[in-house]
Amino acid sequence: MTKQSFLKGAFILILAGLITRILGFVNKIVVARIMGAEGVGLYMMAVPTLLLIITLTQLGLPVAISKLVAEADADNDRARIKRILVVSLSVTGILSIFFTALMILGAPLISQTLLTDSRAFYPLIAISPIVPVVAISAVLRGYFQGLQNMKPTAISQVIEQVIRITLVATFTTAFLPYGLEYAAAGAMISVVLGELASLIFMITIFKRKKRFRMRRQFFTYVKEGKKTLDDLLGIAIPTTGSRLIGSVSFFFEPIVVAQSLAIAGVATSLATAQYGELSGYVIPMLLLPTFITHSLSVSLVPAISEAAYQKNYGLIHHRLSQALRLALVTGGGSVVVLYVFAVPIMDLVYNAPTVATYLKIMAPFSIFLYFQSPLQATLQALGLAKAAMINSFIGAFVKIAAIFILASRPEFGIMGAALAIVIGFLLVTFLHFATIVKAISFTLNIRDIVKVVASIVITGGFATWFWNQSIFINSLLHKTISSILLAGIVYLVLITVLGLVKKEELARVPILNKWIT
Repeated sequence: MTKQSFLKGAFILILAGLITRILGFVNKIVVARIMGAEGVGLYMMAVPTLLLIITLTQLGLPVAISKLVAEADADNDRARIKRILVVSLSVTGILSIFFTALMILGAPLISQTLLTDSRAFYPLIAISPIVPVVAISAVLRGYFQGLQNMKPTAISQVIEQVIRITLVATFTTAFLPYGLEYAAAGAMISVVLGELASLIFMITIFKRKKRFRMRRQFFTYVKEGKKTLDDLLGIAIPTTGSRLIGSVSFFFEPIVVAQSLAIAGVATSLATAQYGELSGYVIPMLLLPTFITHSLSVSLVPAISEAAYQKNYGLIHHRLSQALRLALVTGGGSVVVLYVFAVPIMDLVYNAPTVATYLKIMAPFSIFLYFQSPLQATLQALGLAKAAMINSFIGAFVKIAAIFILASRPEFGIMGAALAIVIGFLLVTFLHFATIVKAISFTLNIRDIVKVVASIVITGGFATWFWNQSIFINSLLHKTISSILLAGIVYLVLITVLGLVKKEELARVPILNKWIT
């Protein structure tokens, strides 16, 4: 099986992530245009519950599988790799059946009592079959990532989004005449079918590439897998603790927002629409560049696990420095675009220019969010998942408390929720970094930070000037695109001249390597 270097694997995932984010973004636009803010609010109200159930089902095993498979592969121990897979599939299979049933039975209580909108029942029921599909896919992705082969993960992500976007308009439009809740359920059905297609692809590739027979002595491996289960859970439980905290926080977020806005005197339907604007319009914009940092993180876990297993601490520092520098560079460009062009972007994409206020306030701080994934992946790879879990808990607790305190005040309202979310991700990022510094005496390259900040400020100035001087005065679309492209060229020139992207790193990009000698 093809094994890729850290950077090559990361760039493969980044390319796939770019495609899936663009397709996912189109998907969100389609959903928003058909269902409106209130429909998106219903859709987004069901998502936190789904993520909570999936987190409980996966039990943090994908990261544990990636780490342990990377170590076993370093020793060429195929029997151990098979044991890891067998035990993982058994655990996630049992948990997925239990939690799917729990989600279906609990849907009336969750929608009517906790989310304060009984219409959320329908998207909750529609999305429930996805749980076992995602659980099995996650195990297979963890296996391939542990072998440092990122292509199956990358291709499966693209397949999932293509199927979803192909079906979402059909289902939402077909169900819309019956009510917004049915349209939201239709959008969820397209998500389920996309994930199913992705799983079928993963199983096909696994059967073709595996070096052992899974069904031979399957139950013998299960019975003899106690040590493997202990090894998996030793990493998985703290890892799932971090994700569970994030999912529980995300689960309570719409509940606390709804209750806080009610205290502030906001009507239920308006509160749902406002939450839809924040969580369905603004947050996806901020998260758009995270496909890059997520790709770096997925590649970091096996790469740093292998280096730590071989006690090569110099390589750990080098790979983490690379990941953080690339996260900083990509995040910097995103900050400029989202801040300077907030109004036209929200106008063009969602026909909601007034929502740009939230985006302009949150965008400058989002650069810290892009650091979070590589830092957390490093903690997990170093066996510090428990510390990451504690950091996540502190950040989630502070965020939820801040939402209640700020959003319940009439002068803040939904803006209070936006500020609280910023406070949450800032705190977690700083805590993750402090933990890594303490563990391996890691230091940031201050010179690179200064270079990126200078590039952001200079590009921001040029971006504003391009916007004001644009020749496409009568076309908002052309004016916005041309201004963003020109600003992008300025930023690329600056980061290249300042040496923020190395030639040897570009040489590892699958397409660019043919042109760089």
